[in-house]
Amino acid sequence: MSACSTTVHAEDKPVEFDAVPKGRAVAIFAGGCFWCMEKPFDKLDGVTATVSGYTGGPVISPTYEQVSAGSTGHTEAIQITYDPKKISYDELLTVFWHNIDPLDAKGQFCDRGTQYRPGLFPRTPEEIAAAEKSVEAISAELGKTLGARIEPPAKFWSAEEYHQNYYLTHPYRYAYYRNACGRDRRLTEVWGEKAGH
Repeated sequence: MSACSTTVHAEDKPVEFDAVPKGRAVAIFAGGCFWCMEKPFDKLDGVTATVSGYTGGPVISPTYEQVSAGSTGHTEAIQITYDPKKISYDELLTVFWHNIDPLDAKGQFCDRGTQYRPGLFPRTPEEIAAAEKSVEAISAELGKTLGARIEPPAKFWSAEEYHQNYYLTHPYRYAYYRNACGRDRRLTEVWGEKAGH
């Protein structure tokens, strides 16, 4: 990945990000297994691309084996490229929340460990403000403290090719995994009719 000159500061440390296509914006969310997070965003008008990958850790170019072992500090995440003229960051936040268990800080569904922790990785002051507002709103709606956290912006590393669009390339394995992991069951428990599937 080639980095551009755009930087934001987290703990006085500049973070270099990949170039964003003109007229587009990027959002990064972590919601457990990245296979299950691509589909709900791919369905949205205005989303032009989703990429599974890793963020939130210091290791350069981490591999799936390293991240899944829980030793790099990264979490599985997705990077969403979208057209802000067609869909807003706030709308993406709503889809994010309804596709995770926001109460669980120690993983998601059957996947446990910090490598599956849920989180938001806003990169601009506007995104940070929107993320903070949404955390407050969701916490009030559910009447509980959230496990999902806003984390400092960090470099996003694309996952290996075989992880990309897994729900399309391996539909039966994907459906089996999702069901066996109890993802939809738990989403319905938390969100009722708002649950993403």
